[in-house]
Parts: sequence; C-alpha cells; structure tokens
Amino acid sequence: MTTLDLQRDLLVTEPDVEADTYLRERRQRLRRRRLLPLAGMLGLLVLWWAVVAGFDIKPFIAPSPWLVAQTLYSKSSVLLQNVQLTALEALGGFLLGNIVAILLATVFIHNKTLNDTLFPVFVAINSIPIVAKAPILVLIMGNGIEPKITIAALVCFFPTLINMVKGLDSVNPQTLELMRVLSASKTEVFFKLRAYHSLPFLFSSLRIAASMSVIGAIVGEWIGSTEGIGALIIQATFNFDSALLYSAIVMSAALTGAFFFIVALIERWVIRWPAVTH
Repeated sequence: MTTLDLQRDLLVTEPDVEADTYLRERRQRLRRRRLLPLAGMLGLLVLWWAVVAGFDIKPFIAPSPWLVAQTLYSKSSVLLQNVQLTALEALGGFLLGNIVAILLATVFIHNKTLNDTLFPVFVAINSIPIVAKAPILVLIMGNGIEPKITIAALVCFFPTLINMVKGLDSVNPQTLELMRVLSASKTEVFFKLRAYHSLPFLFSSLRIAASMSVIGAIVGEWIGSTEGIGALIIQATFNFDSALLYSAIVMSAALTGAFFFIVALIERWVIRWPAVTH
C-alpha cells in the first residue's frame, strides 16, 4: 500500500469514527435526560411511601401514594371535569396576558416616554400579592370564568413584559445602525431584527407563564368558585378528604407540566439557533 492510499484510508475512516463518537455521546445525553427525571420521580414516590409507612401517618393527614392512585382512578371523572375548566381558564389567561404584554413591549420599545411613564405603574401593580388582587376582581366581575382568566393573565403579564422589552432592546447597536444606513423602515427593523432577537427572551418568559397561568387560575377558583381544581382543593380540605386533595394537586401539577411541555415543544420548533443574550 502506498502512502497516498494510506492517507486516503485515514481520510475515509477518521470522520466515521468522529461521527460514531458523536452519535454515541448524543444517545447517552438523551438517555440521561429521559432516565434521570424518571429516577427522581420514582425516588420521590419511594420517599413519600417510606415517610407515611415509617411514621404511621393517618390517611386523613397524608395518604399513601397507592391510596392517591386509587382515588385518581375511582374519581377520575370528577377530577377530569374540574381540570378541564381550570385548563380553559389558564389557557385564556396565558393567551390574554402574553398578547397584551407583547403588544405593550412593542409600544414601549418605540416610545421611551410612554415606557418611562407606565412601566413603574405596572411594577406597582405587580407588587400587589395575587391573593389581594383576586378578591377585588371577583367583586368587580362576579363568580364566572372572567375573573379567573383575568387573574391568570395578570400573573403571566409582567414576566413577559420585562423579557420582551429586554429582548427587543437586545439588538446589537452596530447591526441596528447598519439597517438604518440601508434605509430600512421601522417595520422592517422590527420584524427582521428586533423580533428575531427577542424570541429566546420571549420563550423564556412563556415557560414561566405556562406554570404561573395555572397557579393564577387556581387562586381565582379559591376566592370564588364551585368548580375547578382550586375549588376541589378547598372542598377536599374542609371535608378532610386528603386522598382527593392530593389527587387534585397531582392533576394540577400534571396540567402545569403539560403547559410547560407544549411551550417547550413550540420553542424547539420555532428557535433553531443557539440563544445568545447580552
């Protein structure tokens, strides 16, 4: 075999070795990402069962995981009926709060005077605890679905507003100046530059809002409602039905996880480049 043939063989085989190594490491990372959360959840269930069994805790104080699983099965129709209403309220609040936040952030980035005037107002409103704002909204809007959606929207609004303003303003000044030199209009600068750079910031806030919207809807149901997961939690607490209480909490956690997972999937589909923040 000549030296030229040997070099040709090395050029053919080395990339294959690198590719195999990369694929093997990628499979290991994916396996870890899937198995470690499952191991964590399993460990939590084992710890829960061990505490309940080891300290002989009465079922009306803290039920065992098996009793909660039985309740989830036996009362699945009641739980699903209530979680559907909470999901509708949380989704409505999520959409309303984030759309308003995105629109306001767009206005603020183009009007610094309005930003300096209204931003402190929103900070002051956000500083009021949600449990204090909820009764006011229930008194104004009644016990229907409207105050729950509004409460969920309020808890989603502020994180998205802050992140969206920061994202729209994160454009490299030299790139912005180049767009102006090229006579780009404000609309072109916004959609081709600012909106593009703001997407990682936006989805960071949307992941937070996905969880907060469910919390907001449940808090609204605590204040004034006879339906929904929040109302079911209150009823189970007053009736000392801890199995139903824990089952309702599991359903609310599952709903929050589903919202978060959907947002993460949309983010992976929309953003196909590494997030770069300043």
